[in-house]
Order: sequence, then structure tokens, then C-alpha cells
Amino acid sequence: MKNNTFEEKLKNSKELLEKLMNPDITLEESVKLYEDGLKNIKDAQKLIEDAKTKISIIEQSNQNMESE
Repeated sequence: MKNNTFEEKLKNSKELLEKLMNPDITLEESVKLYEDGLKNIKDAQKLIEDAKTKISIIEQSNQNMESE
């Protein structure tokens, strides 16, 4: 299950949380869902950090163009 966009990862995280809240799932299923959720959140955080980096580069480039 590979999600490419931040929005897909966010949607998947919500789905995982809903599954975790089901009292009928087994401990093994809970652990697997928890593990998948943590990986999903880590991937989403990386996408946010990458976006912040790109924005910083764009802002720096824009400032350099304005100062010329």
C-alpha cells in the first residue's frame, strides 16, 4: 500500500485509526496497524519537510532576484 501524496497518507492514517478503534480486532492486528500508522506518519512528515525545503529555496531565489 503505497500512497504518493500527503493527502493520501492523511486519508490512510484516518482509516488506520478507525480500524484501531475497533474493539474486535486482535492484539496482533492492532500492533500491525500501529506499525503501519507510524510508518505512514513518518512518510507524511517527510513530505512536509520536503515541501518546507522547497518553499525556502523558492523564497531565497525570489529574494536574490529582487536584490539584483
